[in-house]
Amino acid sequence: MLEEADDAALSPSAPASANVKLPPPDARSELLIDRQRRKMARSAGTYVRGSTTYFYNWLGDEGRTLPQGPSIWICGDCHYGNLGPVANAKGDVAIQIRDLDQTVIGNPAHDLIRLAFSLASAARGFDLPGVVTAQLVEQVVNGYQSALEQEWSEDADKPPLIKGLLQISKQRSWRHLARERIADLKPSIPLGRRFWPLGADEQGALAELLDEPRVRELVTALHSRTAKAKIDLVDAAYWVKGCSSLGLLRYALLIEIGGGRKREAALLDVKEATAPAAPRTPRARLPKDNAERVVEGARRLAPYLGERMRFGRVLDRSVFVRELMPQDLKLEIEDLQAAEALTVARFLAGVVGRAHGRQMSREERASWAADLGQRRSKTLDAPSWLWHSVVDLMGMHERAYLEHCRRYASVQT
Repeated sequence: MLEEADDAALSPSAPASANVKLPPPDARSELLIDRQRRKMARSAGTYVRGSTTYFYNWLGDEGRTLPQGPSIWICGDCHYGNLGPVANAKGDVAIQIRDLDQTVIGNPAHDLIRLAFSLASAARGFDLPGVVTAQLVEQVVNGYQSALEQEWSEDADKPPLIKGLLQISKQRSWRHLARERIADLKPSIPLGRRFWPLGADEQGALAELLDEPRVRELVTALHSRTAKAKIDLVDAAYWVKGCSSLGLLRYALLIEIGGGRKREAALLDVKEATAPAAPRTPRARLPKDNAERVVEGARRLAPYLGERMRFGRVLDRSVFVRELMPQDLKLEIEDLQAAEALTVARFLAGVVGRAHGRQMSREERASWAADLGQRRSKTLDAPSWLWHSVVDLMGMHERAYLEHCRRYASVQT
């Protein structure tokens, strides 16, 4: 049902597996490419989540006509797996967008299509009837419109899946994040399948990153820490995480803040930011630094997460940094019956609608909601452009997934 969002698996004494090859920095690329292929071949749903550029290429096809909503910050990669419980600096928890690597100022219709497509793909994976897929797309529009019209509330009744995920999230502590308590004098990140060794230049660059004022501000802002608290880098490793982003710089930093009895451990996620593939509104003014773009988009779309992020540089590459919170979880849907699938779709669309709507004026929300209510057929309570987009993407990605599996199998043999 769910996956720990940051799956740190830290332990003071966990040894690296003898069967896991731990490559030096200059030998990572080939292994990461192989791992990415394996991940994307697991299932059609995994392929959908990992093949973001395929979606963007589809959006860029000439002759495609989509409604143009208000120009706002959008997620850019709004599949359902990029939503989930997120904690703010005070520990409050809400369901928000939790991955903003592709965020741009763009057309909100793109997020709506990506969300509806990912949910429809999941429904097909659960072998639900095609009529449920059509109803699911209807619920996506209804939930999104309700949020724009401010008739949707996250405090309202939630689907059991969402309610259970939030309950687990709110009960989690640092022990759950680290898997077991880091109580040794010299806690460490265990090298193995998920964590690889760093080069000397990476070690030095990460130590310098912690000295940057923005990053210090981030670390000391949470949990009412003292602004002048001492920050020590205890351990760091290259983090083998993600799918479409595999191969970019990604680091886990284990740090300790303060001294004496008030000394506490924390885990930082440092991730490289690259130019977005998501299409942006022509002439939209985005930050030139890609990590600053990600942080700004997070602040607009997911305030709980955005306040816990800063940008910086590592080895002259743009990176964004966040302190991981135990309450952050990734939504994983393994199986749903038809009725709950529809309520989940409506709820998640409401989350996206609220993220979009808070950036719009009242007039813009009303106009965009009204535009979404048009162009509906007599047999489907959803805009025809959204339904045809989902159907088109389903067929195209299924073909691409099978071809990916064929090519990958050929490489393996």
